[in-house]
Amino acid sequence: MVSRFAARVYVLTSEVPRGKVTTYGAIAARMGKPGASRAVGAALRANPTPIVVPCHRVVKQDGELGGYGGPTGTGRKAALLRKEGVAVRGGRVDLSEYLFTWR
Repeated sequence: MVSRFAARVYVLTSEVPRGKVTTYGAIAARMGKPGASRAVGAALRANPTPIVVPCHRVVKQDGELGGYGGPTGTGRKAALLRKEGVAVRGGRVDLSEYLFTWR
């Protein structure tokens, strides 16, 4: 059973389209909890349905990839993003080009 907080994180993460990324902080802010970026990361770390809930599309505030579960970690996250058309250079995404924001 996932918490209501985690369920909301998964819904918002699922709204990020292919070819775009968002940040842990942006999800927290969208939830009305601007100081909860670490809690967003914890919820995504426990994501029971990776890919379905595309947690690979969530990066740090500075564009750094951040963590990703599985045996290959951030290498897999970078590969998934590249497959979706997001350029990853030096372990970072250019947020000026790829950042998704809610309107």
